[in-house]
Amino acid sequence: MKEAVVSKGPSVKLVDSPIPKPGPGQVVIQVVVSGSNPKDWKIPEWMGQTANTGDDIAGIVHSIGENVWEFKKDDRVASFHEMMTPGGSFAEYAVGWQHTTFHIPQKISFEEAATLPLAAMTAAIGLHVRLGLDAPWVPHSKNPETPLVVYGGASAVGAYAIKLAQRANIHPIIAVAGRGIPFVEKLLDLSKGDTIVDYRKGDDAVVSGIKDVLKGKKLQYAFDAVSEHNSYTNIVQVLEKDGHITLVLPGKKYEGIPETVDKTITSVGEAHKNDKDFAYVFFRYIAKGLDEGWFQGHPAKVVKGGLEGVEKALTDLKEGNASAVKYVFRIEETKGVKGAQL
Repeated sequence: MKEAVVSKGPSVKLVDSPIPKPGPGQVVIQVVVSGSNPKDWKIPEWMGQTANTGDDIAGIVHSIGENVWEFKKDDRVASFHEMMTPGGSFAEYAVGWQHTTFHIPQKISFEEAATLPLAAMTAAIGLHVRLGLDAPWVPHSKNPETPLVVYGGASAVGAYAIKLAQRANIHPIIAVAGRGIPFVEKLLDLSKGDTIVDYRKGDDAVVSGIKDVLKGKKLQYAFDAVSEHNSYTNIVQVLEKDGHITLVLPGKKYEGIPETVDKTITSVGEAHKNDKDFAYVFFRYIAKGLDEGWFQGHPAKVVKGGLEGVEKALTDLKEGNASAVKYVFRIEETKGVKGAQL
């Protein structure tokens, strides 16, 4: 099979690799569409590793391993591949674990499904595990009248955090965004006090803008989907001293956050470790939302050339050219690839 290997640059090379075989609890998926994420270029750049860094899979089940009872050959599925392990999504075939794989409703395209796994699970873990806000299905939730800042509202993670917060009845949502403001506006409920603060006006304007929206209410929760460029230092100027903030860049020194603040790191890799059960339940809840129409994927932009377009897409991500969009790749557009029989 064809597989795209990413190295520092980003530089991408297509290689021939054997089709992976599933281990116990795993499914091998013929990839129809692969998604991409900023970490796909950051890991090779920052850690010096060369690998197939793709983790967003949408496709058809090719084979299953022992103890896989929920899926069968030819099922339409999406999956969050375990990061930095063999079998990534920048290939004709990829490996997913049963607990991070879910059925794609018939009405949902592979392109839309490919925007979901990593980013939607990051949002879910951040909101409901790290920040501890009640999940959408909790009866008599304590979420109402809970101001929440989502910094980076136009990013895939930030947008999914807003969508899940809406479903969990968390309001008012104060979204911080820039170029993607027109997109973010469509996600908010102005009747419940949701609003947007434009970070392009400068740090002081961001801080004062959040304070103006709060109107004296205490800010206890913040989801920082950016976690750089002064995002968290802006937030903590408004956050209560005993408030909660979750950030998305592991291994970073977050200077300027008071010790009294409950600071957590939302590492989506925990979906394959300590948060396995949560991931299992929430992916199936997301599939339910897709089918019922109250949850949607992120806007997808198909990059031409299939796997041959990965380098351009990752370069655009690195250069900050993406706003309110997810780059995805149709594998069958790669030269020499036959594609799945749908």
